[in-house]
Amino acid sequence: MGQTISEKIFSSHVKREVTAGDILFTPLDLMMSNDASFPLVLEALQKIRGYTLKEARKLVLILDHYCPSPSQEVSRIHEDIKAFAHQFGCTLYAEGEGVCHQLIPEKGHIRPGHLVIGSDSHTTTYGALNAFATGVGSTDMAVAIHYGLLWFKVPLSIRIELNGNIPKGVYAKDISLHFIAKVTSRGANGLAVEFSGDTLGKLSMEGRLTICNMVMETGAKAGIMPADEVCRAWLKGKGITDILPVTPDSDAAYAREYTFDISSLEPQVATPHQVDNVHPISEVKGKKIAMAFLGTCTNGRLEDLAVAAQILKGKRIHPGVVLVIAPASRDVMLEACNRGYIQALVESGGMLNAPGCGPCVGALGGVPADGVNVISTANRNFIGRMGNVKASIYLASPATVAASCLTGEITDPREFL
Repeated sequence: MGQTISEKIFSSHVKREVTAGDILFTPLDLMMSNDASFPLVLEALQKIRGYTLKEARKLVLILDHYCPSPSQEVSRIHEDIKAFAHQFGCTLYAEGEGVCHQLIPEKGHIRPGHLVIGSDSHTTTYGALNAFATGVGSTDMAVAIHYGLLWFKVPLSIRIELNGNIPKGVYAKDISLHFIAKVTSRGANGLAVEFSGDTLGKLSMEGRLTICNMVMETGAKAGIMPADEVCRAWLKGKGITDILPVTPDSDAAYAREYTFDISSLEPQVATPHQVDNVHPISEVKGKKIAMAFLGTCTNGRLEDLAVAAQILKGKRIHPGVVLVIAPASRDVMLEACNRGYIQALVESGGMLNAPGCGPCVGALGGVPADGVNVISTANRNFIGRMGNVKASIYLASPATVAASCLTGEITDPREFL
C-alpha cells in the first residue's frame, strides 16, 4: 500500500516508513507562537526544571493579536515575549509586522516537506506550501521548545478534489466555504486533508493559503497542497529553490474522498453562528449589515485588498456601515499603498488598522455593538468571536464584503465586477 503526503512527511522525519495510526516522536522544522498563546506556553515551560530552547533558529515568536497594545497587561506580555526572544536568540516579529499566518510563509520560513507546529489552530495555513502544519496546545509547544521533539499520531487522510474553472465573482474563500458545508465542521476531525484537482492550477498562492487556513474549520489536523509550478514559482520569488516536493503514491489509502465541481459555484456566505452554516449568495442577499471587516490571516493579503479596492474605488460606502481594514502584514500594507488600494479603500469611507488580528478575535480595533450584523473575511463566526456575544457574524469573500459595504446589505459582488 502506498503512502499519503502526511505519511511521507512523517517518514522522512523519523527515517523509517510509517503509516496512519503510528505514534512517534519526531524532530520539527519550525515552531511558531504568538502573543495570544505564548504566555501559556511560557507558563508550561517554567514547570520544566532548567528549561531551555533546543534550537533557537526553529522558533518564531510573533506579536499580532493585540497590536498596538490596548492595555498595560498586554504591554507587559509583549515585553516578556521580547525578553524571551532576546535571551534565547529566536526570531521575533514585533508589533506592526503582521499576522503570524501571513508572516511565516511571507518571510520564507516554510518549504515543501516541512513539519511545522504552531500554538494557534490556523497553523494549517502553511500546508499551501506542501508542508504538514498543525496547531498544538501550550504544553505540547513547551515540550517541543525544550526537547526539540514532539509526539504525534500519524493521521489518516482524506482527499478533496477541486475541478473546473473558477466563475466570475467566486474566490478561494467561496470555494472553502462550499467544501466546509459539505464536509461539515466535524467531518475531518483529527484527519489530514490533501487537495488535488485542476482548479488548484488556477489558484494563486494567496488563494491556496486561504483554503488551507479554512480547512481547520472542518476539524482537520492539516491541509496540504501539491508543490506544483505555482508553488515553485512563488518560492523562487523568495529565493527558495532547494525544495523536494512531496507527492502521494497512486495507491495511497484515504479515509474518504470528495470531488467538487467549482465551475457553477456562486459566491457563498457562512451565516451565524457556525462556519459550516453556508448558503449561496442568492439565498442570503438583502440581509442588513452595519459593520464590515476586511483582513485577518484568511483574507488580508494583497489580492484580497485589491479586489475590494476594485469594487470600492471612486465610490462611498453606505452611511450605515462601518468598514474596518487590517492588512495581513506590513509588507502587504506597503505594497497596497504603492498600488493605490489603501487610498481607494480609505477614500470610500473605510478605517485602516495596523497590520494584525485585532477585530477578528475581539481584541481591539473594531468590536461590534449589540444586535449588529457584521460581514467579515475572517475564518470564524462563533458567538462572541469579535468581542460581543450579542452581535452576529457573516463570513464571505473580500469581494462580497466590499459589495455589501456599498449597499448596506449582503450583496452579490458580481453586480459590481
